[in-house]
Amino acid sequence: MIRWRWTTISLILLAGAMAEAGDECWPQFRGPRGDGASISTGLPIEWSETRNVKWRTAIHGRAWSSPVIWGRQVWMSTATEDGTALSAVCVDRDSGRIEHDRILFTVERPQLGHKFNTYASPTPVIEEGRVYITFGSPGTACLDTATGRTLWERRDFECNHYRGAGSSPILHDRLLILHFDGSDCQYLVALDKATGRTVWRRDRSIDFKDLGPDGLPMIEGDFRKAFATPHVADIDGRATLLSQGAKALYAYDPKTGQELWRVEERLNHSASTRLVAGHGLIFAPSGFSGGQLLAVRPGRTGEVIDANAPAPQDAQLQVVWKTKRGVPKKPSLVLVGDLLFGIEDGGIATCWEAKTGAVIWNERVGGNYSASLLAAEGRVYFFSEEGKTTVIAAARTFQKLAENVLPDGFMASPAVAGKALFLRTRTHLYRIESGGPAPGS
Repeated sequence: MIRWRWTTISLILLAGAMAEAGDECWPQFRGPRGDGASISTGLPIEWSETRNVKWRTAIHGRAWSSPVIWGRQVWMSTATEDGTALSAVCVDRDSGRIEHDRILFTVERPQLGHKFNTYASPTPVIEEGRVYITFGSPGTACLDTATGRTLWERRDFECNHYRGAGSSPILHDRLLILHFDGSDCQYLVALDKATGRTVWRRDRSIDFKDLGPDGLPMIEGDFRKAFATPHVADIDGRATLLSQGAKALYAYDPKTGQELWRVEERLNHSASTRLVAGHGLIFAPSGFSGGQLLAVRPGRTGEVIDANAPAPQDAQLQVVWKTKRGVPKKPSLVLVGDLLFGIEDGGIATCWEAKTGAVIWNERVGGNYSASLLAAEGRVYFFSEEGKTTVIAAARTFQKLAENVLPDGFMASPAVAGKALFLRTRTHLYRIESGGPAPGS
């Protein structure tokens, strides 16, 4: 029997501090545990431009990366719209004042990106004293958080991101782990976080040759492309790197990059979320082109199964349930107890029973969605591209608790620290906190 200890091994917070104040740091895409859930209490559910805003700071450029928080600092990346200048910005958590604003890389001839994406979409990852920022193949850098000085950088990774980079890096032990899933090559790499040296590199094992819908040769790169963020979980006492590329969900040994098992879904591509897990299952939306939500039971080393075919009778690796209804392509899911919540890109929210896949409810929230969900204090927050935040009860009955609007809309996912939400719109970073004064008051 597999025993699960679902944790984000990448970063560990002090248990005492967490018990006292909730999540005081938000160190990576989707928070301390990488699952979009916060243990903080006292978070606001209502706000506007003139209510419960402690501060608002304009952020230059065009970028969808989410804020990360450590101590008094909030870091994010940004870029010029044409991708010729790639920057890091640090904001003081208490005042909203910009502490650091540095161009890290200049790019003479940026790759062509999709108009929906930006040249600074990957979210940084931060720990005590260091922040790691990547823009994909244009460059990855480690900065000293006190001075903003570059400690090391890498500009030698080749990848045609085709529609732009999107996968965020994670930390595990001494490793910084990154995805490079482009139209020309598809691989993972683990760097020594202290030096930037390559510890291992692993090519995806799927054969993309002449692979396309109905077996037709591919002309474009979409069916080789992915934007998903990796995740490390402890499965039966073994650290396991869970990673989505185009056409497959993989498990690797994070120390060596050895592939352990994979679930293939060969007609889907561009997986874009960070998977979530619990109840002995991995919940992974598989991407575009009719993508499905897969609930996967992990397997033994060497197992390979097809998500759309019966697994061998003796296989431990199994797709326990799957669905095409209400499946998000860009917003990551959130798991609260035995309920799984998601919102598809066009604004239909769904609550599933996590163990069985049974639909508990399905409701139109309205709007368009790219930002990932947030769960806190028995609530789920949805952040729309139009700037609407809908707050619902994390329950078996759909109950809308609040609806709030900020201008410019959300493409970045939220962050939490203490009793505050840190929300990045297309133009500003907001600190939302109950009782916060209106900006300028």
